[in-house]
Amino acid sequence: MNFKKIIFTLLVSTLLFACKKDVTETTTTTTPPVVTNATVNTWIHQTMSNYYFWSTKMPTLSSTNVNIDPMKYFTSILYDYGNTDRFSWIDSSSSNLINQLNGINKILGMKINAFLVDNAKPDGDIALVVAYVLKGSPAEQSGIKRGDIILNVDGQTVNARNYSTILQNETLTLGFGLFSNNTFNVIDKNLKLTKVELQTNPILIDTVINWSGKKVGYFSYTQFLSSFDDSLRAIFARFKSKGVNELIVDLRYNGGGYVSSSNLLTNLMVKDIGARENNIMNKKVYNTLYTEYLTKQNDKTSFITKFQNEANNIGNLNRVFILTSNSTASASELIINNLKPFMEVILVGEHTYGKNVGSFTITDEKKRWNYGLQPIAFKITNSLDQSDYGTVNGFLPNYQINDNVLPYKLLGDPNETLLNAALNIIGPVAYKSNTTLQSLKTTRKLAQPKAFSDNRNLDRQDMFEFPPGH
Repeated sequence: MNFKKIIFTLLVSTLLFACKKDVTETTTTTTPPVVTNATVNTWIHQTMSNYYFWSTKMPTLSSTNVNIDPMKYFTSILYDYGNTDRFSWIDSSSSNLINQLNGINKILGMKINAFLVDNAKPDGDIALVVAYVLKGSPAEQSGIKRGDIILNVDGQTVNARNYSTILQNETLTLGFGLFSNNTFNVIDKNLKLTKVELQTNPILIDTVINWSGKKVGYFSYTQFLSSFDDSLRAIFARFKSKGVNELIVDLRYNGGGYVSSSNLLTNLMVKDIGARENNIMNKKVYNTLYTEYLTKQNDKTSFITKFQNEANNIGNLNRVFILTSNSTASASELIINNLKPFMEVILVGEHTYGKNVGSFTITDEKKRWNYGLQPIAFKITNSLDQSDYGTVNGFLPNYQINDNVLPYKLLGDPNETLLNAALNIIGPVAYKSNTTLQSLKTTRKLAQPKAFSDNRNLDRQDMFEFPPGH
């Protein structure tokens, strides 16, 4: 079977069809074949048999109902869906899927944490506290910032029944509140915003903090997007020029992205990059059929990734601090696993999501339908063949810190909860924060552990790459 004709590359070529007239000037019209659920689902099953990591655990084609809706059919053939496979998905629009993976979505540009208004009433009202806003987004342009509080949307009080869906409309009127004396209060502030299609800039902030005689580099990064690889290099060039000798990477809101960008960040951080160059960073494992195909192609690079020397590698780090949450997933966890054999990796926050597998994007080469498949296609290990974080507990933190202390401080502020915890590991007596501000901090209960976006497509946890050979 010719795999290269089946694999869909993310850089899609447009096929142009033209009719030719014969000498008698008659035009022949070809009737397109009728597309049925059965034809789509047969293609789905064949494709999954070729590439799906758990292909041997799939039901046979003959034992499935190929006449059902393809969206349901795809889910029906996944292995132990929701448990072993928590990750594969299908989209009815391949262009939408590709946009999502590249950080292009229609959004206000906010990440939100949901807090209980009354700690004793988990089924009561909810306060939506802004975790961050994206650069250039409608939220940022309207002046919304981390720590702002939303108590009603379109005239509806936010509560336990509606908070997860109340931000999904395209145009929204947001009603704001304040948190004082351990109480949420409505204020006279309302903003009407409309979502726009926006290219995510995943770098929220980068800065250097002078702390306990150290120069601490800090940056917050929300998605591994290859289009921002040079921006990562530029951050590390600044860190290097300023003599950074401790590093804190904030991945608490990062659900993954391109493996190649995760590998780049590994190269920028790892200790002694010169000694690592051309040694193994990580390895991929595929299903038997695809492994045989790649082996016949002598495509060794599909199995092994080696370290590459990056000029802006800081060079002097013995350890790195990574801020984590339950949303830290996939390509973010890959960073942790890549680095562990070579340097101390200190996790501050909560346990990670637990995803040590990745996917390809596949669509129909003949363009008979527009479905986009994102099936898990490989498992990934580090240089020591370690990959034991693929559970619901992911990586456990070295320092358990919950991100539920109000009021929120801006990202990069040394008083901000997770950043402050990491800084105090570096030097516990170096920084005297404002005692009045400290006294106002209050721990509150979250309605759910994960932050979420105003467009839930942004909240997928995934690690993906172009299919090998493309």
